[in-house]
Amino acid sequence: MWYDLFGTINTIFIFVSLYGVFLQLNKVWLRKRNRETKVTQMLSQNQFTMSFLAYFSFFIYGYSIDPFNHYMVWPRLFASVLVTLILFEMWQDRKSKPSLFCILFVGLSFVVGVVGLVFNDTLSGQSQDFQTILIVTVSALLAQGYAHQIKLIIESGKTGAIDIRMSQFILMMDISTIAFAISMGVRDGWPLIVLAFVSGMTKLVIMYLFRWVRISPKAEYRRLNSKS
Repeated sequence: MWYDLFGTINTIFIFVSLYGVFLQLNKVWLRKRNRETKVTQMLSQNQFTMSFLAYFSFFIYGYSIDPFNHYMVWPRLFASVLVTLILFEMWQDRKSKPSLFCILFVGLSFVVGVVGLVFNDTLSGQSQDFQTILIVTVSALLAQGYAHQIKLIIESGKTGAIDIRMSQFILMMDISTIAFAISMGVRDGWPLIVLAFVSGMTKLVIMYLFRWVRISPKAEYRRLNSKS
């Protein structure tokens, strides 16, 4: 009963977080339509690539465990697609080698993930342990990616194209994910708890920085002296 209850709640909040990711994508599209320069200004390539990995690892983990976790798989797959669109816009805006590499990496990940889904029954004996290691690794990479985004904000004193609502909605999802993972049992759910906790803490920091940018004299000084 608790599994289905928290699974349903988590699914609702995942869709709320998807709306947050869409708002970020839409903000980029609006800046593009308004012909602003640097439409993806202050968006960290590092952070969004790690966000893609976080969503995609949930997708893979969800089909690797027994039973197949529909609550986890399909919303995370859709989230992965939205983040991919943001990374595509970053590549279009920047035309840099790192942005191209990220798009190619994401495309390869989709191929590997879909192949894993198709052959999941054949590989299920080995896949769960592998995906547990993957999620723990992605948790560390996600922390590193958001640290880079945080560093960009602090060094420039501005938030640029970043949309705070994405962080707010994803934080709500992270809290519900922790509750859902606990309902799964600590043995199966602990990797998800680790990842959601890391994600939630970074969102709290970014949300605070939006306030810091508005009120801090140091942030104002850095904006006035920023070259970007």
